[in-house]
Amino acid sequence: MNSPIEYKPLARLIYLAAGLFVAIWFIHAIIGVILLIFFAIVITIVLNAPVTWLQRRKMSRAIASILVFFGVLTLFALVGWMVVPKMVTQIKLLIASLPQYLSNLNQRIDSWLGNYGGDHGNTSSTFITDQLPPFFNRLGQYSLGIIRNLLMIILFFCLVIYMLINPRPLLEMYLSFFSAAHKEKATIAFSNASVMTIGWMWSNILAGALRATIVWFFLYFMGIPGVWVWAGVTFFAELIPKLGFYIMAVPPILIAFSISPTTALWVAIFYIALDEIIGDFVIPRIRSTTMKIHPVFILVMLLAMTAAFGIMGAFIATPLTAFIKAYYEAFYHKKQQPEETDKNIDRMLFRK
Repeated sequence: MNSPIEYKPLARLIYLAAGLFVAIWFIHAIIGVILLIFFAIVITIVLNAPVTWLQRRKMSRAIASILVFFGVLTLFALVGWMVVPKMVTQIKLLIASLPQYLSNLNQRIDSWLGNYGGDHGNTSSTFITDQLPPFFNRLGQYSLGIIRNLLMIILFFCLVIYMLINPRPLLEMYLSFFSAAHKEKATIAFSNASVMTIGWMWSNILAGALRATIVWFFLYFMGIPGVWVWAGVTFFAELIPKLGFYIMAVPPILIAFSISPTTALWVAIFYIALDEIIGDFVIPRIRSTTMKIHPVFILVMLLAMTAAFGIMGAFIATPLTAFIKAYYEAFYHKKQQPEETDKNIDRMLFRK
């Protein structure tokens, strides 16, 4: 007969598997909260720059944090007070005119494909137009989701202000996760990640404002409806590198196409040229002194995070890339001689 001692390894294995299953399930259930906390850390790091600037000028941490936090909120509220009413008005006009835009767009497509599609084009036009009323009727079902999101926003701001006012206990806990031999590396990694994160945010603000201004003037000159809306989404599209700007360019191009194919062509050329000029010449120079991350790494992380976590993953992809780069360089990267590195790269490129 087997003794109870013989069953102990099996019982431990079962307990370990059960605990691992519960841990994975719990992490999966709260992954949205984890991403939100990371985004709050990113915002706190960005706001910490002006707070420390005020601290160096003999202002207390609490007062500096409150001034910066509510100063930023006031600035956004002021911008919203000037811009949001115009955006709301134009959104209402766009929604009211959307069936006509869709009808014009489908008529143009049907005229091009009429010889091949028979009566399918008219069917598709009718289908799209008929689906609009049920879609807008379903909007009322999302009221609870809006309330939940509003509560999450309030909690997010509370999290940021608490971390901003008193970060030392949190940083002390962060350092406690590392051994004495690795505390300096952990400090360097966090500091470098903070520098890259701040550079990412300020470059987004500058490039987004520049792009939004140019988009507003061009679309206004071309007579495209909803210029305030498209300028606004262009500003926030900068948070999603490369892909975001093209995604936000599609709606005004489609509306321009419903007006005239020539207008749509000019709008498409404008968006592509603007993205190439800003993305390849302006932004790299803004970020060159802070992030120094190859665009391929950012795009790979962007695709992975978007596929895994949706829009929130897209927002945090670039700062997460900065953190990964900073910690890799601090803990694992081994410096090589530049001459030897160039020689090895040439051998790989030219297959020597």
